[in-house]
Amino acid sequence: VFCLATYGEGDPTDNAQEFYEWLREDGRELQNLHYAVFGLGNKTYEHYNAIGKNVDKRLDELGGVRICEVGLGDDDGNIEDDFMAWTTTFWENVCQKYELVINADGSSFISMRQYKLVDGPFPPETVFTGEIGRIKSYEKQKPPFDLRNPYLAPVLASRELFEEGCLRSCLHLELDISNTRIKYEAGDHVAVFPSNDVVLVNRIGELLNANLDEVISLVNVDEDAQKKNPFPCPCSYRTALTYYLDLTSILNTQILKDIAQYATEENDKALLTLMGSYSEEGKVKYKEWVLDGYRSIVHILEDLTSLKPPLDHLCELLPRLHPRYYSISSSPKVHPTCVHVTAVIVHYETPTK
Repeated sequence: VFCLATYGEGDPTDNAQEFYEWLREDGRELQNLHYAVFGLGNKTYEHYNAIGKNVDKRLDELGGVRICEVGLGDDDGNIEDDFMAWTTTFWENVCQKYELVINADGSSFISMRQYKLVDGPFPPETVFTGEIGRIKSYEKQKPPFDLRNPYLAPVLASRELFEEGCLRSCLHLELDISNTRIKYEAGDHVAVFPSNDVVLVNRIGELLNANLDEVISLVNVDEDAQKKNPFPCPCSYRTALTYYLDLTSILNTQILKDIAQYATEENDKALLTLMGSYSEEGKVKYKEWVLDGYRSIVHILEDLTSLKPPLDHLCELLPRLHPRYYSISSSPKVHPTCVHVTAVIVHYETPTK
């Protein structure tokens, strides 16, 4: 199975360059190769998924046996759903070719865990409390500062730029970088690390009857994997839900499919299974119920009262909470020790409030 991204002007990525050149050479014979290709691209670019298409075509020319049609993932849309829909066809074709049977009843689905739960106790000095990089960086920051060890700048000022009563809102923020040796240029970006509303965090604890102050660690079941944890571990559930996991984003269909097994009411389970099925009916229902309704995980747990996934598995499945990047609006010549950010505040109301 080849998963291939397209870079620049229809070129392969650096780690695929040698393979791509080898494949294009004359004299190759691949009659015994059974293959499938999934391309990762973006429709807004001219050479959309060129590498995936070219490799699929070339493997066919060399005598390879295509398992299923090339998959085209679109990062301008929902590339995860594109991939999962493609894998459904892929596994159907594999099972048909090799006379295999999976989910014989046509309905059962058990999610394979990528991480295992490790209980404490953990020494207090090893427990993360919301740090993005180095542990205990909230207490004492140490250079050099980089993506893995960001400097947490104190907020010197925060003021509204529009007059009182204006329907719009725009904040002027000033961040202190004195005594850090950090240099910047106008137009550089500064990252703002958000945290989730304590009301949402507590609500998940209530809905799942969980002790949010329990300290846990999620460890990759693959001991050789580079990514050992889904977020900084060990930490408490409260810390994970507050600082590391996105509680307000729209869940993709794969997560709905994964948590369906924990619904005890058949109607709840059927709804989640349908939306995670990639059928046309499922896609329509997903758009209507999740996308148009803008249902986050909290809304889903509230609406489907029999759905009680283990909190450790939910933490494994939820997407990470990412920093928000803003262009620096100050000049280093005028403010060498202070970074300014001008941020528009957007207020909107969703159908689910």
